Amino acid sequence: MTPTTLLKAAALAAVASGALLGASASFAQAKEQFIPMLSYRTGPFAPNGVPFANGYADYLKLVNVKGGMNGVKILVEECDTSYATDKGVECYERLKGKHGGASLVEPLSTGITFALTEKAPNDKIPIITTGYGRADSADGAVFKWNFPLLGTYWSAADMLVNYVGKKEGGVANLKGKKITLVYADHPYGKEPIPYLQEASKMHGFELTLLPVVLPGIEQKSTWLQIRQNRPDYLFLWGWGVMNSAAIKEAVATGYPREKMYGVWWAGAEPDVKDVGASAKGYNALTLQHGAEPNAKVIKDILEAVHGKGQGTGPKEEVGSVLYTRGVIAAMLGTEGIKRAQERYGKGKVMTGEQVRWGLENLALDQKKLDALGFAGVMRPVSTSCVDHRGDSWARIHTWDGSKWQFTSDWLQADDSVLKPMVKASADKYASEKKLTRRTPQDCQS
Repeated sequence: MTPTTLLKAAALAAVASGALLGASASFAQAKEQFIPMLSYRTGPFAPNGVPFANGYADYLKLVNVKGGMNGVKILVEECDTSYATDKGVECYERLKGKHGGASLVEPLSTGITFALTEKAPNDKIPIITTGYGRADSADGAVFKWNFPLLGTYWSAADMLVNYVGKKEGGVANLKGKKITLVYADHPYGKEPIPYLQEASKMHGFELTLLPVVLPGIEQKSTWLQIRQNRPDYLFLWGWGVMNSAAIKEAVATGYPREKMYGVWWAGAEPDVKDVGASAKGYNALTLQHGAEPNAKVIKDILEAVHGKGQGTGPKEEVGSVLYTRGVIAAMLGTEGIKRAQERYGKGKVMTGEQVRWGLENLALDQKKLDALGFAGVMRPVSTSCVDHRGDSWARIHTWDGSKWQFTSDWLQADDSVLKPMVKASADKYASEKKLTRRTPQDCQS
């Protein structure tokens, strides 16, 4: 596996491609901010990884087209991980010291995130995990370099439990109900389990855990158990073909799609397009946004990037669910850099340490989001030294047979339940790794 070096304007989604944004003659300049881009355009999860990567790359191109970050252009080099942890670590090691040093990294895999969490403190490179990664890394007092921005799998599970509880007339009425988690047998899929186990004790529902070996094409035995147990609700924590395979099995076994709720990585176009009308009624969380073809930022990309023949992938996917999520992830990274520039010098290239400060001092209010073109796409988010997740909001969208439709108001995680769990898990990690919680003085540095 070799990292690619050039982001070609005509690169198609199904093949591995690399990016070197801003390296053309028109962008060449003495100072550029290097952002390594870990992606997976190959392997079993490519249909889901490609649109995210394309959205991520296109937003960085848009920033460059608009003049960069306070005049500093972005330099990107992409490396394909195939969603494999070992390849992800190899990509990271190969890229982290190039072009003056990486300013941040978005692993796009919980497994890779776990591995890089051990490396980040020495390398001084912040890790952004937009809606994935370690739930306990929301505790910035222990995980100084991790940023699970917008939401973790514990907050997602909490929102789903409270949502189905509301459908029952209140979470107290979940007592005696059956909830089954069908999850990828992978660090990603296992992340919500500690919260769901705690919630089952709190609310008295029966929790059944059914792991699926990735890529998850074969699920016959899993759905035999579901047909026998007939859970009241089913939560799906899958990725790639595992999601569509699960929905197809639900159709085959007669399990109501209306009772199925996926996490935000199980609710995009690739998950339902092969099932089509039969998937009608299937629900999934969104990571704030859904498909956003009418958002200003999407229109800007279409005009300034694709309109100039510089789009990374097919124009038709621009604004789709995972493409938009890639756009959001890239925006959060660049806004962290711009926030750092406010303290350390506008027009300057930021170090990883400086970017870390910017990420834990994010202050994206609605006015700023609107100015960036994200009106209606996401809600304000702010972080702090101790809160590296920021506000966690989501909505439910439901497949109507041909498209996703929002079917809930805004949902918010209950931090009165989550924060003690996060702190306990972070304390355990700190004890195992012999780490000391950050002091107030350290938070000022």
